[in-house]
Amino acid sequence: MSLADEARRNFHVTARVLPADLSDPTQVNRVERLIAEIADLEILINNAGFGVPGKFAEIPAERNAEMIQVHILATVRLCRAALPGMIARGRGSIINVSSIAAFMTSPGNTTYSATKAYLNVFSESLQDELKDTGIRVQALCPGLTRTEFHDRPGYEGYKTKIPEFFWMRAEDVVTESLDALKKGSAICIPGFRNRLLVAVIRNRVGARLIKALAARFGQRLEASSPTRR
Repeated sequence: MSLADEARRNFHVTARVLPADLSDPTQVNRVERLIAEIADLEILINNAGFGVPGKFAEIPAERNAEMIQVHILATVRLCRAALPGMIARGRGSIINVSSIAAFMTSPGNTTYSATKAYLNVFSESLQDELKDTGIRVQALCPGLTRTEFHDRPGYEGYKTKIPEFFWMRAEDVVTESLDALKKGSAICIPGFRNRLLVAVIRNRVGARLIKALAARFGQRLEASSPTRR
């Protein structure tokens, strides 16, 4: 609510808040109806997401299912709700927030990486499908970003153990995303360090090195995290 108040105060816009749990298909339907009713929708940003660090076989099955529901099924449904109006008007933009995790296997975050990989392929395919319609689609793939994401249980060590050098400000991620959107880039990896990391990951030798380093870091976090003891 405070963000809506800030937008009204600073930008003199109408801001409507619709709280919804996107892991609940019924509540996703409420958001779909609202999106379909907006006559001048310019941009849809699918930013909802969460992580559940841990071994796949030890995480409750319903938590993995909820992640698939929020990251994939809700995103697909909300895109589908927005597109008829955008196509009719001949303009509009969709940003699906993915992650650089989409480019790597990630033991300890298996479902998270898999859902983000889906968002990349989905967004690229949708952009190709909508060519010449005036609509732009982007998968935004940030790396470590200063947001509330890493305040969740299981991620306590990230902000304290990973050097500031590797983190980006949310404002900088947004700026690069919007610049890339104007250029029609279906995949946006903000930050030179993140682009370099993805390039290394896509190299077979580099991928092995990154995987080994990630495994060691994961072991350190597991040993120090009170939620995993």
